Amino acid sequence: MTIVVGYTNSPEGHAALDAGIAHAAKEGAELLVVNASRESLRSDPRRLSDAEAGSVRSLIDRAGVTGRVLVSENEFDPAEQILDAAAEAGAELIVLGTRKRTPVGKFLLGSTVQRVILDADCPVLCVKAGNAARS
Repeated sequence: MTIVVGYTNSPEGHAALDAGIAHAAKEGAELLVVNASRESLRSDPRRLSDAEAGSVRSLIDRAGVTGRVLVSENEFDPAEQILDAAAEAGAELIVLGTRKRTPVGKFLLGSTVQRVILDADCPVLCVKAGNAARS
């Protein structure tokens, strides 16, 4: 079983990672952490540096979970990157973090989250950022 986590270094990303690690530990599943952004430039604040990716790998290892971190090198839509990684890995679950939204934002969710929910071939777990174990 593989669990895919859509991750950025943000409260939403931390919530998703924490939930993904917990589910992977409980199910004995492999974890695939996908860091996706629209720009392949290292200056994109959503793109993990090598050191940040190493920190995520260390966190996964300390939890006793088998996993890897994929920092996407393309400029496809982040939802497409997450969905492609999930399809390639044969994921049985995708975990995404969400944040509190305004009334209009609640209607729209977020374009990446909404697209993954609508297009995924497996269940999608959305976790509120306020539920993260870390800040």
